[in-house]
Amino acid sequence: MKKSVTISILVVIGLVFVGSLYYFYQKNQEDPVVYTTEKPSRQTIIKKTVATGSIVPNEEILIKPNISGIIAEIYVEAGQIVKQGDMIAKIDVVPNVSSLVNAKNNIQSARNQLETAKLAYENQKSIFSRQSSLYERGVISANEFDINKREYDRAVQEWRQQQVSLNSAVQNYDIVRTGTTAGLGNAATTQVKATIDGMVLEIPVKEGNQVIEANNFNDGTTIASLANVNDMIFEGKVDESEVGKIKEGLPLEITVGAIEDQSFDATLDYIAPKGIAENGAIQFEIKGTLAKIDSTFIRAGLSANASIILEKAEDVLAVKEALIQYDSKTQQPFVEVEVGDQQFERRDVKLGVSDGIYVEILEGIQPDDAIKVWNATVPVQSF
Repeated sequence: MKKSVTISILVVIGLVFVGSLYYFYQKNQEDPVVYTTEKPSRQTIIKKTVATGSIVPNEEILIKPNISGIIAEIYVEAGQIVKQGDMIAKIDVVPNVSSLVNAKNNIQSARNQLETAKLAYENQKSIFSRQSSLYERGVISANEFDINKREYDRAVQEWRQQQVSLNSAVQNYDIVRTGTTAGLGNAATTQVKATIDGMVLEIPVKEGNQVIEANNFNDGTTIASLANVNDMIFEGKVDESEVGKIKEGLPLEITVGAIEDQSFDATLDYIAPKGIAENGAIQFEIKGTLAKIDSTFIRAGLSANASIILEKAEDVLAVKEALIQYDSKTQQPFVEVEVGDQQFERRDVKLGVSDGIYVEILEGIQPDDAIKVWNATVPVQSF
């Protein structure tokens, strides 16, 4: 029994020994690691951050009526170019019954007052005529004549004033009944006109829709929205982690999803002083004015991305970020430069602008230096 156990142990030891010899043999047969190298290149490096948003007009004007009523006619459609003063729509007024009754009563009251003033005027005119004759013959004094003249002048003024009041009451009645009256001209409230030159972006109402004017309790019904489509801006939002890196005046590169293979230049001119919480993150609104565009029509509301250029280095010596190593203690960046066949030495470098792929080299290496690719992956061998 003891002899069989001893033999088993010796067999196991023998197998382990033979396996070790085979392992070391295979290791000696493996090819040594050969590091490849890459040389620096001249690159234009742009460091940027991206904001999402849309293209909107710089100023969008909402056209609202001056009086409540029913849309009788619409003279324009979305996409049409209009000039200031062009007709947009016409409104038929639906008079308020109580207001109409009050307006009629005001007319009747004004007529009664006019008749009273006319009788007073004619009476004073007759008296003044007699007093003038008596004054010319020296029957009455100049003081008494002056008193009668003032009474006559007052009666004339009152009569004319009541004529104006009657005309005003008639005009108010016409406005309540039809929305306009003689003498209003371009100020006729039933005519809705363009207030600026631009394009009609939207007509949210149809003929037959009821509209109301703006007042203290309501913003009023929008009949049309107008804007100058040659003055467009980018409106977007950036995350709080990026807002500290940007400032007004930085250049923007706008790309619109609906317009392929084309970008537009803009300038960042507004950063919101206060952020808004959205989906658990703080977002800051930004705005950028697009440069004048002559050939491409950008529709209002299109989704767009704005690349905000933080730093830019043109035609500089650069290497791939993957070639940079960092000292474990000092975190000083360095590269390994080939000085002989598979022989490398460390060179400390000073870095500049980086876009995440290439990084600018300010000091430490020359254009002809071969830099070790230290973190290259070993290709998988197929069997």
